[in-house]
Parts: sequence; C-alpha cells; structure tokens
Amino acid sequence: MGDFELSVARLEAHYGDFQALFGIDFNVSKGEVIAIIGSNGAGKSTLMRSISGLMTNGASQVVFQGEPIGDLRADEVAARGIALVPEGRQLFPSLSVEENLIIGGQIGRTGYWSLQRVYELFPILQERRHQPSTSLSGGQQQMVAIGRALMANPELLLLDEVSLGLAPVVIKSIYEALPRIVEGGMSAVIVEQDISKALSVSTRFYCLQEGRVSLEGKSGSQTREEISRAYFGV
Repeated sequence: MGDFELSVARLEAHYGDFQALFGIDFNVSKGEVIAIIGSNGAGKSTLMRSISGLMTNGASQVVFQGEPIGDLRADEVAARGIALVPEGRQLFPSLSVEENLIIGGQIGRTGYWSLQRVYELFPILQERRHQPSTSLSGGQQQMVAIGRALMANPELLLLDEVSLGLAPVVIKSIYEALPRIVEGGMSAVIVEQDISKALSVSTRFYCLQEGRVSLEGKSGSQTREEISRAYFGV
C-alpha cells in the first residue's frame, strides 16, 4: 500500500441493515485524477463519505499517506489533508460567499490556496463576495463549495457530483478550472454520472455497480460497450 497516497481495502459500508458497499478496493497515487462512475445508487457517494470520515470504518480499510484513517472523524480526516466537496454543496446559507470560504481555511493547514487565489480561480466570487451564498446561481454556489474545500489546502480533493443539475456552460467552466487546481501535485477523485466528462479529465477510472467495482482501468482504454456493461450490468 505504501506506493499509493490513498488506499481503500475491502471496504464495506452499511446504512442500518442495508449494505451499500461490498469489499471495495480502490487507490490513488499522488497527483492522480481518478474518476468514479456509476448509476444512481451504485455506492459512489458512500465511498466518498467513507474516505472523508462522514462514515466510520475499520481503521485499516482507509489508509492515507501510510496512516490508517478509516476510524477517524471527518474533522480529523480534513486535518490530515483530505477535503470533500459534497453532493448538494451544503453551504452555510446565513453566511456570505467570503465567510463560507474563510470557514474552509479554519482547519489551519497552510499551502498555496488563499482567498485571493480562490478569487483568481473563480473571479465571479470576488464580485459577489459579500452576498449571501444562497443568493448565487447553482453554478456559482458550486464554485463556492470548491473554493471552500481548497481553502483547507488539501492534498486530496474529493468532488462528489459537482455537475449535478448545472447548465452545460457552467459545467464546462468548472471542469476547465480543474487543471489549475491540481497542477501543484494535488490528487483528486471525481464522482460523475457523465461518463464522457469523467473520462476526459481523469487518468484512471473505477466503475461501481450495486456497491462493487465492476470495471477499472486507464481512462480511454475501454470501449463504450465494456463501460456500458459495467455501468448498467447488461
């Protein structure tokens, strides 16, 4: 496992009596962009929640930079250098754009990302920095959520369904920002239902189906038919 920045081994996850993940093996090397694809209910968000500490697992089921973190709380995982951009954004509605961003930096990690750098990445946020976060469009709110995660100066960024419900032109602008986000060596895991989009920005991919890895490989190495079979199970 030492060769990987993140290693997930035989991971299982439950919601009460319902089992969502069945023995997932998954890894990320430093500087890699990994895509996780799969239909609704495949277990993609559960995997993100498990890695980020929102769901507790056996300590050794999630290993980050050689240290077992599977049993740590979400704030402890964030302090180690993993930041989650959650599905649905989950901004603080009573706070301004800038206040939401500043909260991301309170984890106390130092690094490249600052308010000014986030504003350079997403200039519209500087224009709207004093507005309530929920007064922004869906796409601008997603930029705030990404900026808040970057303010924690993570070494691994988890992006859960960032394009969900957004207009194509907005999705394009968010994905165009991704190379700038990871250029300093940050790793990223992108959960995405749009297969073409996911494969175009990633180095490798994992396809989940009903809580299991149904296909994995280098992005662009599989045929559409192979991916469709793994995605839909037909």
